[in-house]
Amino acid sequence: MPKKTKQAAGTPAIAALTAAGVPFTTHAYDHDPSHPSYGEEAAQALGVSPDQVFKTLVADVDGTLTVAVVPVSGSLDLKALATAVGGKRASMADPAAAERSTGYVLGGISPLGQRKRLRTVLDASASGHATICVSAGRRGLEVELTPTDLAALTAAVLAPVARP
Repeated sequence: MPKKTKQAAGTPAIAALTAAGVPFTTHAYDHDPSHPSYGEEAAQALGVSPDQVFKTLVADVDGTLTVAVVPVSGSLDLKALATAVGGKRASMADPAAAERSTGYVLGGISPLGQRKRLRTVLDASASGHATICVSAGRRGLEVELTPTDLAALTAAVLAPVARP
Protein backbone atom coordinates (compact mmCIF):
# COMPACT_ATOMS: atom_id res chain seq x y z
CA MET A 1 0.00 0.00 0.00
CA PRO A 2 1.41 3.42 -0.91
CA LYS A 3 2.33 5.79 1.86
CA LYS A 4 -0.47 8.28 2.53
CA THR A 5 0.01 11.58 4.27
CA LYS A 6 -2.04 14.72 4.60
CA GLN A 7 0.91 16.93 3.67
CA ALA A 8 4.28 16.36 2.09
CA ALA A 9 6.94 19.01 1.75
CA GLY A 10 9.05 19.71 -1.22
CA THR A 11 6.94 20.60 -4.24
CA PRO A 12 5.31 23.85 -5.33
CA ALA A 13 2.06 21.91 -5.95
CA ILE A 14 1.88 20.81 -2.31
CA ALA A 15 2.77 24.32 -1.16
CA ALA A 16 -0.03 25.78 -3.33
CA LEU A 17 -2.58 23.33 -1.94
CA THR A 18 -1.48 23.99 1.64
CA ALA A 19 -1.59 27.76 1.14
CA ALA A 20 -5.09 27.53 -0.36
CA GLY A 21 -6.34 25.48 2.58
CA VAL A 22 -7.75 22.85 0.24
CA PRO A 23 -8.18 19.31 1.60
CA PHE A 24 -5.92 16.82 -0.18
CA THR A 25 -4.08 13.58 0.34
CA THR A 26 -0.66 12.75 -1.05
CA HIS A 27 0.21 9.29 -2.31
CA ALA A 28 3.89 8.40 -2.67
CA TYR A 29 5.18 5.32 -4.47
CA ASP A 30 8.50 4.06 -5.75
CA HIS A 31 8.82 5.29 -9.33
CA ASP A 32 10.24 2.76 -11.78
CA PRO A 33 12.18 4.64 -14.51
CA SER A 34 11.71 1.71 -16.90
CA HIS A 35 7.87 1.82 -16.73
CA PRO A 36 6.47 2.82 -20.14
CA SER A 37 3.75 5.15 -18.77
CA TYR A 38 4.01 7.50 -15.78
CA GLY A 39 0.23 7.71 -15.42
CA GLU A 40 -0.47 4.00 -15.68
CA GLU A 41 2.34 3.35 -13.22
CA ALA A 42 0.68 5.74 -10.76
CA ALA A 43 -2.75 4.10 -11.16
CA GLN A 44 -1.25 0.63 -10.61
CA ALA A 45 0.79 1.76 -7.60
CA LEU A 46 -2.22 3.47 -6.01
CA GLY A 47 -4.58 0.62 -6.82
CA VAL A 48 -7.13 2.89 -8.47
CA SER A 49 -8.77 2.98 -11.89
CA PRO A 50 -6.78 4.75 -14.64
CA ASP A 51 -9.98 6.77 -15.18
CA GLN A 52 -9.42 8.42 -11.78
CA VAL A 53 -5.73 9.29 -12.31
CA PHE A 54 -5.19 12.29 -14.56
CA LYS A 55 -2.07 13.25 -16.49
CA THR A 56 -0.94 16.81 -17.08
CA LEU A 57 -0.03 17.53 -20.69
CA VAL A 58 1.28 20.80 -22.08
CA ALA A 59 0.19 21.76 -25.58
CA ASP A 60 0.74 24.76 -27.81
CA VAL A 61 -2.56 26.33 -28.89
CA ASP A 62 -2.03 29.04 -31.50
CA GLY A 63 1.35 29.91 -29.95
CA THR A 64 0.19 29.87 -26.32
CA LEU A 65 1.17 27.08 -23.94
CA THR A 66 -1.93 25.43 -22.50
CA VAL A 67 -2.33 22.66 -19.94
CA ALA A 68 -4.69 19.74 -20.54
CA VAL A 69 -5.54 17.46 -17.63
CA VAL A 70 -6.90 14.16 -18.95
CA PRO A 71 -7.38 10.62 -17.60
CA VAL A 72 -4.37 8.34 -18.04
CA SER A 73 -6.76 5.78 -19.56
CA GLY A 74 -7.23 8.04 -22.58
CA SER A 75 -5.40 10.47 -24.80
CA LEU A 76 -5.67 14.17 -25.52
CA ASP A 77 -7.85 15.29 -28.42
CA LEU A 78 -5.84 18.28 -29.67
CA LYS A 79 -8.67 19.63 -31.83
CA ALA A 80 -11.06 19.54 -28.84
CA LEU A 81 -8.46 21.31 -26.70
CA ALA A 82 -8.08 24.10 -29.25
CA THR A 83 -11.87 24.47 -29.43
CA ALA A 84 -12.18 24.54 -25.62
CA VAL A 85 -9.94 27.61 -25.38
CA GLY A 86 -11.22 29.35 -28.52
CA GLY A 87 -8.19 28.43 -30.61
CA LYS A 88 -7.72 27.05 -34.09
CA ARG A 89 -4.71 24.71 -33.90
CA ALA A 90 -3.09 22.72 -31.14
CA SER A 91 0.00 20.54 -31.02
CA MET A 92 1.99 19.03 -28.19
CA ALA A 93 4.42 21.53 -26.73
CA ASP A 94 8.15 21.11 -27.00
CA PRO A 95 9.16 19.11 -23.88
CA ALA A 96 11.86 21.63 -22.92
CA ALA A 97 9.37 24.51 -23.19
CA ALA A 98 6.88 22.59 -21.03
CA GLU A 99 9.51 21.96 -18.37
CA ARG A 100 10.76 25.58 -18.45
CA SER A 101 7.32 27.15 -18.16
CA THR A 102 5.97 24.81 -15.48
CA GLY A 103 9.14 24.32 -13.44
CA TYR A 104 8.58 20.56 -13.39
CA VAL A 105 10.15 17.62 -15.25
CA LEU A 106 8.24 15.41 -17.67
CA GLY A 107 6.39 12.70 -15.80
CA GLY A 108 6.13 15.01 -12.81
CA ILE A 109 4.36 18.04 -14.29
CA SER A 110 1.55 19.12 -12.00
CA PRO A 111 -1.32 21.39 -12.95
CA LEU A 112 -0.73 23.07 -9.56
CA GLY A 113 2.07 25.37 -8.43
CA GLN A 114 3.53 25.96 -11.87
CA ARG A 115 6.34 28.49 -12.30
CA LYS A 116 4.24 30.32 -14.90
CA ARG A 117 0.50 29.82 -14.55
CA LEU A 118 -0.77 28.44 -17.82
CA ARG A 119 -4.36 28.36 -18.96
CA THR A 120 -5.79 24.98 -18.06
CA VAL A 121 -8.48 22.66 -19.40
CA LEU A 122 -9.71 19.80 -17.22
CA ASP A 123 -11.40 16.94 -19.03
CA ALA A 124 -15.12 16.89 -18.28
CA SER A 125 -14.92 13.24 -17.15
CA ALA A 126 -13.26 14.45 -13.92
CA SER A 127 -16.65 15.63 -12.67
CA GLY A 128 -17.79 11.98 -12.56
CA HIS A 129 -15.41 11.25 -9.67
CA ALA A 130 -15.57 12.36 -6.03
CA THR A 131 -11.78 12.76 -6.12
CA ILE A 132 -9.08 12.48 -8.74
CA CYS A 133 -5.30 12.10 -8.58
CA VAL A 134 -2.83 14.35 -10.40
CA SER A 135 0.92 14.70 -10.17
CA ALA A 136 2.09 16.43 -7.01
CA GLY A 137 5.13 17.78 -8.84
CA ARG A 138 7.55 14.89 -9.02
CA ARG A 139 7.64 11.37 -10.33
CA GLY A 140 6.33 8.96 -7.71
CA LEU A 141 4.13 11.49 -5.91
CA GLU A 142 0.43 12.04 -6.60
CA VAL A 143 -2.06 14.32 -4.91
CA GLU A 144 -5.73 13.41 -4.51
CA LEU A 145 -8.32 16.18 -4.40
CA THR A 146 -11.79 16.98 -5.66
CA PRO A 147 -12.16 17.97 -9.32
CA THR A 148 -13.96 21.13 -8.15
CA ASP A 149 -10.98 22.20 -6.03
CA LEU A 150 -8.54 21.44 -8.87
CA ALA A 151 -10.62 23.47 -11.32
CA ALA A 152 -10.89 26.39 -8.89
CA LEU A 153 -7.16 26.46 -8.06
CA THR A 154 -6.10 26.32 -11.71
CA ALA A 155 -8.96 28.44 -13.11
CA ALA A 156 -9.59 25.51 -15.42
CA VAL A 157 -12.20 25.28 -18.11
CA LEU A 158 -14.11 21.98 -17.93
CA ALA A 159 -14.47 20.47 -21.42
CA PRO A 160 -14.44 17.06 -23.13
CA VAL A 161 -10.83 17.00 -24.36
CA ALA A 162 -9.95 13.32 -23.86
CA ARG A 163 -10.40 10.39 -26.21
CA PRO A 164 -10.76 6.83 -24.88
